Formats: sequence, structure tokens, C-alpha cells
Amino acid sequence: MPTNSELKNICPQIRRDILRMVHANNSGHPGGSLGSVEFMVALYFEVMHHSTDFNMDGVGEDLFFLSNGHISPAWYSVLARNGYFEISELATFRKLNSRLQGHPTTHDNLEGIRMSSGSLGQGISVAIGAAQSKKLNKDSSIVFTLIGDGELQEGQNWEAIMYASAKKVDNLIVTVDYNQKQIDGSLDDVLSLGNLAKKLSVFGWEVIEEKEGNDIEAIISSLNSAKKISGNGKPIVIILHTEMGNGVDFMMGTHKWHGSAPNDEQLADALSQNAETLGDY
Repeated sequence: MPTNSELKNICPQIRRDILRMVHANNSGHPGGSLGSVEFMVALYFEVMHHSTDFNMDGVGEDLFFLSNGHISPAWYSVLARNGYFEISELATFRKLNSRLQGHPTTHDNLEGIRMSSGSLGQGISVAIGAAQSKKLNKDSSIVFTLIGDGELQEGQNWEAIMYASAKKVDNLIVTVDYNQKQIDGSLDDVLSLGNLAKKLSVFGWEVIEEKEGNDIEAIISSLNSAKKISGNGKPIVIILHTEMGNGVDFMMGTHKWHGSAPNDEQLADALSQNAETLGDY
């Protein structure tokens, strides 16, 4: 297992990958991708039991489903840096006939991808199915999913949230990327979620609220706490307070980089803030 220092050292390289992928196509979603880097690194490099010898069933492994698929650059980078596929393939992001499309898909057999997530609001439902399958197969592994906070404005999520508690899907850990921003503005301005922790608790979920959602050590602690209370009859949710655009000063504190690519000058500025720690692709 890598040390916390080594994990922190991975993060700026993931951010560089994200920025370079999005810039190369003048297309993509850097804001949420940058904000989720520490979570993705903590999950894949430390917390989750998984194999890079990928197969769709994932028997005996923890599984991860990305619900907010537009943050694919972060996921692709972490998968590649884990060894699921060649790092050089990151250079094909969003290009014609690439396996690395803007939103993850399964039809090109990209290692690590188990669901298509271009359409928002479906990740919890899919994760529940996988979690129940593991229970039926006497597989004690955990199913993880990441969902955007704006995504919780969609009704399918709440059907799934109700179902998971009613059916005691207690091998499921959902993390909400709670940056309180979405494509058209702040969460409160578009459609407020109110007291999210209280809502989820009322729906019968175990709720962990992590205020330091861009701190590796805090994220690992919350994920491990969630694992410890799994199997107790309740699904678990972590409300992870993150910063959209984290690690790039001019992308933080605004929703404007939800789906905008940096120009050449902005890319140079952003890269200067994130050291090349593992080598660029």
C-alpha cells in the first residue's frame, strides 16, 4: 500500500492528465474532474479491493460505478495510472473511434468500465443491482458509487435511495460529490437539496459527512469508517464536501469550469500549479 505522502504525490499528476486531455480537444469537464481527484486516488490506490486483470463480473472484488460520467477524465487517468490500460491511451480522449469517450461506455470494452454513464441519475440504481447480486452470490465485497450533488435533483435517485434502505442493501457505499455547483450555477440557485444529510437519514441511510473532501487522509478515514459499518442493515452514504476545480486557482470558487476547456495560456498556468510527479503521457 502507498503511504499518504505517495498518495498525495499522485494527485497533481492526475490533475495534469485531466487538464491536458480536456485542452487537447477543447472539450470536456475539468471542474468536477479536478474536484474528485483525491477521492478517486484514495479509492483506487488505497481503499478498494480490485484487480487490474479486468472482467465484467468482478467476483470477489469491490466494484465502482461512476454515476456522474462527465468527470470521466479523472476516472480514466486513475484507471490508467493503476494499470488497467496503457497510460498513452489517455492521449486519445474524446477522439474519433477512441475507447475514452467524453462519457464512459461499455461497448468498446475499456478495462475498468462496467456501466455507461452519459445520462445522469442512474448510478445508484445500477450499484444496487450489483450489490444485491453480490449478496445472492455470497460475495462479501463492497459496491461503491460516486454521484454528483446536482444529479440528486433527478427523481430516479430517490426511488433508488428508498429501495436500498427498504431492502437493506448494506454492502453499498454511495459518495456524493458535494461541491454545491452545477452547470448553470450554484446548487441552491438551481434547485436546493436542503438539508441533505437529514433527508438521507430520514430515508434510512447511515450518513457520514466529510467536510474535507479534498484531503486524502480525511477521505480514506471516511471510506474506511463506511466499510466498518457496512453489513448492519443500512446502506451508507458519504457526503463529501469538495471544491470544483480544486488545485487550479482560477477554476475554484465558480461553476464556470463545469464544462469549459482551458486555452493554451490557461493550460500553462494550470500546469504550473501542478507538478509532473509521475511523468506526463
